[in-house]
Amino acid sequence: MPRYALEIDYDGGPFQGWQRQAEGQPSVQATVEAALSRLEPGPHTIAAAGRTDAGVHATGQVATVDLGREWDPFRLSEALNWHMKPAPVAVLTAARVDDDFHARFSARERRYLFRMVARRAPVTHDRGRVWQVLSPPDVAAMRAGAAYLVGHHDFTTFRSSICQAKSPLKTLDCIEISERPYAGGIEVRFALRARSFLHNQVRSIVGTLERVGAGSWAPEDVKTALEARNRAACGPVCPPQGLYLTGVGYPIDPFSRDG
Repeated sequence: MPRYALEIDYDGGPFQGWQRQAEGQPSVQATVEAALSRLEPGPHTIAAAGRTDAGVHATGQVATVDLGREWDPFRLSEALNWHMKPAPVAVLTAARVDDDFHARFSARERRYLFRMVARRAPVTHDRGRVWQVLSPPDVAAMRAGAAYLVGHHDFTTFRSSICQAKSPLKTLDCIEISERPYAGGIEVRFALRARSFLHNQVRSIVGTLERVGAGSWAPEDVKTALEARNRAACGPVCPPQGLYLTGVGYPIDPFSRDG
């Protein structure tokens, strides 16, 4: 059976996350699988690089699926997009891949972006797509706190109590915090990169760094929390709507024109 990789973009607001849910609960996975069933009869199961939570968005999710016949990748993406209307899910591109390629297990890197907007007036155009705080944070202090988290650590403090990962040990390759103008305030962006993340790790980190930016924590308190290896030492977990899965890295890019 030919295998295809799909690069998928979606607004997570209407969904209970990526993963297929109990009947009646909308998910991104079920939306894509339903569209596939319109193209080829029978149930389809797709595997994704990251199982994003309810309300989390993606601009570069990757999924793999085995189909019963050969498809032109462009025609496959166009057909899926037609059948997924009006759901806020789109296949950006599709590619034929080798049978040993797997969206999750072949991945060597995941990249996430978190968007925080600081302004007094309610957010309008980005409602449901950013986390709004009222006061501008101290970005320099947040960068200082974030520096303690880069590298190989036991991230028990920043791990959900329901996380199913076998080990809390992860290597966080990068946290970049930038700011840019935003109407009536500023936008702060957190870009995180690692081979893999624990459940709620990004939101736990951003929520903790927000406390640093607000002046409630000192940057050194992030180090203390990390070394505590205790979930109770974590700052608040920030809401999901500011989080985006922006890309997945593989040894060979399945969507590269150079193959």
